[in-house]
Amino acid sequence: MTTFTIGETDFLLDGEPFQVISGTLHYFRIHPDHWADRIRTAKAMGLNTIETYVAWNAHEPVRGEWDATGWNDLGRFLDLVATEGLHAIVRPGPYICAEWHNGGLPVWLTSMPGIGLRRSEPQYLAAVTEYLERVYEIVVPRQIDRGGNVVLVQIENEYGAYGSDKDYLRELVRITRDAGITVPLTTVDQPMPWMLENGSLPELHVTGSFGSRSAERLATLREHQPTGPLMCSEFWDGWFDWWGSIHHTTDPAASAHDLDVLLAAGASVNIYMVHGGTNFGTTNGANDKGRFDPIVTSYDYDAPIDEAGRPTAKFHAFRDVIAKYTSVPELVPTPRPAAPAFEVPLSGEGDWMPGIDAIAIADDPPSFEQLAHLGPLVRYDVELPAFSGPAALVFGEVRDLAWVHVDGTPVGRLSRTLHERALTIPAGAHLTVLVEDQGRVNYADRLGEAKGLIGTVTLNGAPLTGWTATPVALEAASGAGTGSVGRALLRGSFELDAAVDLFLDTAAWGKGYAFVNGFFLGRYWNNVPQNTLYVPAPATRAGANEIVVLELEHAVEAAARFVAAPSLGQLEE
Repeated sequence: MTTFTIGETDFLLDGEPFQVISGTLHYFRIHPDHWADRIRTAKAMGLNTIETYVAWNAHEPVRGEWDATGWNDLGRFLDLVATEGLHAIVRPGPYICAEWHNGGLPVWLTSMPGIGLRRSEPQYLAAVTEYLERVYEIVVPRQIDRGGNVVLVQIENEYGAYGSDKDYLRELVRITRDAGITVPLTTVDQPMPWMLENGSLPELHVTGSFGSRSAERLATLREHQPTGPLMCSEFWDGWFDWWGSIHHTTDPAASAHDLDVLLAAGASVNIYMVHGGTNFGTTNGANDKGRFDPIVTSYDYDAPIDEAGRPTAKFHAFRDVIAKYTSVPELVPTPRPAAPAFEVPLSGEGDWMPGIDAIAIADDPPSFEQLAHLGPLVRYDVELPAFSGPAALVFGEVRDLAWVHVDGTPVGRLSRTLHERALTIPAGAHLTVLVEDQGRVNYADRLGEAKGLIGTVTLNGAPLTGWTATPVALEAASGAGTGSVGRALLRGSFELDAAVDLFLDTAAWGKGYAFVNGFFLGRYWNNVPQNTLYVPAPATRAGANEIVVLELEHAVEAAARFVAAPSLGQLEE
């Protein structure tokens, strides 16, 4: 039996010192047909371990409907890691942050009345117990002491930045051990004394998360973990992007230097991210520190392996550093050819917004949660009282973007990011408000907040009542006529000799969603930084292919351009 334990100064693999050199891959951000390729490429950089979060809301978006198949086949992912001869680290949360919507927590969980998130509150713990037991059914037989490859399991995630409920942490440990997890358990926090103190227990091995000043961070970590191996469980080698900002990058040489300092100190490391992947569909999270900033579709993260699986300059810089401390595979992935570039004319099929088919009628607009709607759009409608315009329309709060129409004519847009919640409307008989959930906050106290039109809506100070709400199913959208002016469904077809990665240029469009052969690529927006959407080869096929675009505002050009390389936005000067 192979063993993996914690010694006085090192991790011990069968009793011998072992330096973990790991990298993060999120199986839920990578097309399953690409898992093996991304793992193999990460191995070529010199890694001996692969780490992943587990996204609860990917496995159980609807309560009681657990899914561990296809994209959610964690067992298959871990087995592919093992096939490459690599160890694995599993971080099941239940909270993961990760710039993933709602921090990985299901909406049905966070919208439960009276729920006490991330603490020892009974209904929360009951749900978490069921979740973790399902995850551990997959992980337990794959532990290294049972012939598998899992060497570490993490309890919670950066908990010291959020809370200090030690009873909660102890309960997570009890659930984990009772389920049969026998490998060492860790916690992770930024190396700030109060976070490290709040976020762990004496029986858990404390690790750190940071991306620079490695020697200083390790010294702080050692003060709180006096024995055992030092480990940076999240070595931030890049950063994420949000709409309205720049494309964030880090200098390969600078990142490689900090990695070198870590490894030279004998510390173990997990590189976050070794390959970022993509927030396909509407799975992106958001941050709100006074300003609501939804995350873009790409999760390239400026990682050593880019969004399309190609090694970057950072890959080679990291590989050279790792080679100083351990043997690395001789074979290095060869550069991949540019993607094919071509243009596809799109036919306009008219407005794709469905008519009123309300599932809720209420005095105040119901939230997405009250509608049990997991999609990004809800249409709200109300009859207007007689008034002589113009009039002041005021919402309690818009979460997160709203398009306002009077008698079918657009009259304005309101943005949560810009703290907008009021506009002037002309006289009319009928008000329609289309609201987009732009991404659920994945961090701090705004986890689980309601989406939609929040609170009472007033017209010239008087409440507007009698609202209907119609959830919009994007996958079922169809055009209601012809033309590509304004909000419209655009469709086109193209031929390929074989399935191949593509990059879809969205710069000539406004805001919306794109699909290839029914595969939901994600959101696009001309609000910078991201200018292209990644189309994974498994979503394409030899022969005829179809692209569908659901434009929310206006596409300047009714054409789809596929380009040779990604364009993720302007860099910081």
